[in-house]
Amino acid sequence: MTLKGIVVLVFPAMLLIQTAPAQEKYSGTKLCASCHKGGKGGTAYTLWSASRHAKAFETLKSEGAKKIAKERGMQEAPHESAACLECHVTGGGTASNITASFKKEEGVTCEACHGPSSGYKMVHAKGDVEKSKAAGLIEGDTSGKSCLVCHNEKSPTYKSFNFEERWARIKHALPESK
Repeated sequence: MTLKGIVVLVFPAMLLIQTAPAQEKYSGTKLCASCHKGGKGGTAYTLWSASRHAKAFETLKSEGAKKIAKERGMQEAPHESAACLECHVTGGGTASNITASFKKEEGVTCEACHGPSSGYKMVHAKGDVEKSKAAGLIEGDTSGKSCLVCHNEKSPTYKSFNFEERWARIKHALPESK
């Protein structure tokens, strides 16, 4: 094969590799907190940090969680179990879908509703919501369907789920426009 033939075959493949979108990954709340603690960025982080979602991982270390795990015949501790982490940590907290800044100890974070931020966090930090959405930001599910992924009968502590009632506990206003 000639050099020209190799270039014709290899160059398009290199372009595909370089332009293929990276897997969207969860980054954690550190960047969110920098703007969303109050003021023009809204109070979403402040509300989240006081919520049960922020403590979701920690509940897996409780005696109650250990009892449930034992009753279900689980061999690993609840805070190490993929079955438990699936709902108690955004994205399940697995190594393949997280960035170095992500901490599973944060529990159910902003990204559970707004999507993995690796693709949009830098443009969102500049305040351009439309470009952020184009890069993967989800404004949030006001129907409650995304909540039902975890808040359902599969959960050993499930209680009826009323979206409007639960949303009232975690509702946060949109930040002021820049």
